[in-house]
Amino acid sequence: MTGRSADPDQAEVLAWVERVATYFARHNGLPPISGRVLGWLMVCDPPEQSAAELAQAVGASRASLATTLRVLTASGFVESQTRLGERTGYYRIADDAWAEVTRRRMASLASFLDVTEQGLALFESNEPRAARIRAAHELFSWLDAEVGPLWRRWDDRTHGVPADRVDIGEPNREEQ
Repeated sequence: MTGRSADPDQAEVLAWVERVATYFARHNGLPPISGRVLGWLMVCDPPEQSAAELAQAVGASRASLATTLRVLTASGFVESQTRLGERTGYYRIADDAWAEVTRRRMASLASFLDVTEQGLALFESNEPRAARIRAAHELFSWLDAEVGPLWRRWDDRTHGVPADRVDIGEPNREEQ
């Protein structure tokens, strides 16, 4: 899929940024300001923006933006850097942010397997309560088995490394 223009209409760009905000609010429970910052950082030029530039672009107060940037940085979506001789921090979408954030989210989902194992140990296997837990357990067990090969294929696609030679750092569920 290719874009239409090297310099699209600013109103269209801002409308798209707002769609990103709406998506993250609906599907990830993030405040709209977080989605706006992510959307803006995907399309801004230059790709690094100061807090003042971000505040102006997304219409946010510096205080709410500071909190948002801390959360987005901690989550791995955004990284901050300074320029030589300057004290101002500049923010950008982290390299490979989408894959890394998704990788952590999937590992977190699979880590629920430990919780379901503990729940299954509480009840006889034929109890209805055990059946409800088992439904979750089976899903998370399947996710746990499938996520490794999925990431190996992604790494092969994006890094050109043969899928069987990639160390994906499979999560240790006990650490989750």
